[in-house]
Amino acid sequence: MSDTPQNPPPTASWMKRPEGGGKLALWLIRTVALLAGRWPARLVLVPVAAYFVLRRGPERRASRIFLSRAMGRPASLLDVWRHMYAFATVTLDRVFLLSESFRRFDIKTHGLEELHQALDLNQGALLIGAHMGSFDALRVLALQRPEQAVRPVIDLGQNPTVSLMLNALNPTLAGSIINARQDGLATALAIREALEARALVTLLADRARPGNTLVTAEFLGENAPFPTAPWLLAAAMKVPVVLCFGLYRGGRRYDLHFEAFSSALEIPRASRDEALRAITQRFADRLGHHVQQAPFNWFNFYDFWTSQHDEQP
Repeated sequence: MSDTPQNPPPTASWMKRPEGGGKLALWLIRTVALLAGRWPARLVLVPVAAYFVLRRGPERRASRIFLSRAMGRPASLLDVWRHMYAFATVTLDRVFLLSESFRRFDIKTHGLEELHQALDLNQGALLIGAHMGSFDALRVLALQRPEQAVRPVIDLGQNPTVSLMLNALNPTLAGSIINARQDGLATALAIREALEARALVTLLADRARPGNTLVTAEFLGENAPFPTAPWLLAAAMKVPVVLCFGLYRGGRRYDLHFEAFSSALEIPRASRDEALRAITQRFADRLGHHVQQAPFNWFNFYDFWTSQHDEQP
């Protein structure tokens, strides 16, 4: 079971590999969590993470490639196991966060006033993050602004079992989702409608979909492809943009970091390519900062630097 991060084998597009876990795995996690509680369920995750390390070669190699870059040293199998275990733990915690059992967790917020300032403009806002840590932890905001509508943009087709879990645990939330798997124009129109209703629309900006245009940005010391669609959408909608990174810190602790990104993103037509590169690099820099602070929170289990589509503006 030898992996060489410096010379990784070619990997397929992230969409060609299903998210880890299936109906049985998610059913088991949900059942054990709800019947026995969080700590007994976490014991089940120890062998689950070991299984993924031993049996899922592409994910294991991708984890080593990423962790080696993020930590500045060759990643060990123990590091890979910790990475997989963190992912499994955050997946387990979704059961409680989606059930709005927030008081089980110690969730600290940083920069929350920047999000409040954006929402207080009463225009709707875009909350942009990445496949890192727990985006579900931001649902704790419901305790502070229960009147604020939140509309997550999620690709329900990538893992339909998650849709089943959402419907079972929180049908109201499931009904608020904007499905990113639908036609791009339909998704954009649904997002516009939500923003016009002054909702907080949440989406992730680190994975491209087929047909998306990409730009290259420096990420962890290497050039990596990032999608331009989130930024083009933000510029078209003329609403505030706030970044959010929900980091799992071990035990029952999460840190939510909010950072104002733009009050109204501008992409001049005459310098469109340069503007998109600059905006994307700003995002990649902030993402890289948080990734290096908490590397086991990065949940893109494919070679991020080579696996996305190669269309450039």
